Amino acid sequence: MEFKGAMGGLYRITEWISRIAFSNVLWTLCSSPFLFFIVMKIMLLATNQGGANEQVVLNWGLAIAAPFTVFPATSALFTVVRKWVMGNTDVSTFKTYFQGYKENYRKSMLGGLIYTLLFAVMYLDVTIYMTQMADFKIIGILMLVLMIVLMVSMFNFFSTVVHYQMTFKQVITNSILLTIARPIRVFTTLLAGVVLSYIGLRYPALYFVCIPTLIAMVAFFNFYATYNKLQLQAETKKRQEEEALEAGRSGENEQSEDISEGISPSKETPNEEQPRL
Repeated sequence: MEFKGAMGGLYRITEWISRIAFSNVLWTLCSSPFLFFIVMKIMLLATNQGGANEQVVLNWGLAIAAPFTVFPATSALFTVVRKWVMGNTDVSTFKTYFQGYKENYRKSMLGGLIYTLLFAVMYLDVTIYMTQMADFKIIGILMLVLMIVLMVSMFNFFSTVVHYQMTFKQVITNSILLTIARPIRVFTTLLAGVVLSYIGLRYPALYFVCIPTLIAMVAFFNFYATYNKLQLQAETKKRQEEEALEAGRSGENEQSEDISEGISPSKETPNEEQPRL
């Protein structure tokens, strides 16, 4: 049954709310080990309980859980939102999610290992330079900026994994290149992520309902816009090259005709200038 007018608009709104909420629930369940350590850290900080040792243990738990849980879960979430952004909104959320989870698990896990290691190193550098080495604070600020860029490239990583059939090395390379080549899109993704995260901090329940899915939608939307622009540029360049090649062939044909016309009379000239007998 198809509703029209106000009822139709209300039906579409509730349909989208249910899609987003269901995909977010799937992501939460598959990321639950990682989220468990996050919640524990927040609780210890909020209640001023636990010392440095407990925080270190929780950090190790986060580092171990992230590549094997949250990265594959986020890749599967991007598989779903990719369908939505590209206009295929009637797909089964459950089936699409776990199909993406299975197909992209290995690449997502390997990417998670690399990104987790880089984040850990940068976080350690930022902590040391910003708190213990005041004379080198500028290096800490630089590392913090690189951490932000790395985070945005992580969104491009997920988008590339679900959108292209590439080797793992190509996925990492293209994720970094896209981040560097499109700074405006990087800023848009970053700004949207910050705003949505801030709203989630004000209303924590939204993290379990919609925030991760909305961030993924914004990230893939920017990625897909970049992809379409690059495709258009590539097609335009290819068409220009074909036109230039065609023009070159036409010029060669005209030149060859002119040469042939110039050669034909010269062959008859000796006959006309033969001496009389």
